[in-house]
Amino acid sequence: METDELKEAIGRLKSSRHQRVDTSPGSTFEALLEQRIGDVERHVDELKSRINGLMFTVAAAIIAQLVISLVT
Repeated sequence: METDELKEAIGRLKSSRHQRVDTSPGSTFEALLEQRIGDVERHVDELKSRINGLMFTVAAAIIAQLVISLVT
């Protein structure tokens, strides 16, 4: 009799640990906000890549100018 009660208690404990949190948007506003935040993240990533490319181009131009000035 005690083992059945113990098994039931363990089962209740296990089931209470596996409850998941609902992360889906609760309203239309939250869904739109989530979509806009995703768009902003993509735009920021694009800007980062463009800035990195620009910095590489400027660094390459500076190095090229230094090499040209040393050679001539």
